[in-house]
Amino acid sequence: VQLQASGGGLVQAGDSLRLSCAASGLTFSSYGMGWFRQAPGKEREFVAGINWSGGSTYYRDSVKGRFTISRDNAKNTVYLQMNSLKPEDAAVYYCAADATGRYTVQLRRYNYWGQGTLVTVSS
Repeated sequence: VQLQASGGGLVQAGDSLRLSCAASGLTFSSYGMGWFRQAPGKEREFVAGINWSGGSTYYRDSVKGRFTISRDNAKNTVYLQMNSLKPEDAAVYYCAADATGRYTVQLRRYNYWGQGTLVTVSS
């Protein structure tokens, strides 16, 4: 199983980025997917989750209204559209797959993890 996250980069505050996570080696359409992030010196935290069908999503409060998680099961890919980025959004972003088909904020529930993509936001 591989989860390949991409799309990170250096942006200014207020800019947008779209992260992608391409999955292989699993039945992607059966998995719930989550995006997490980890800033230097901080614990990894939940950002957004989406269930297997894309019909249900959930966000941490600090990104609600700015970030949108979506998925394309035909392309085995989950996305995170990030708008109005803030310096506090800067982190390494990870995608993760949950075999239950649901999402959860609990890291330990996820079965597979991607390698992370770095998002840097300058003020």
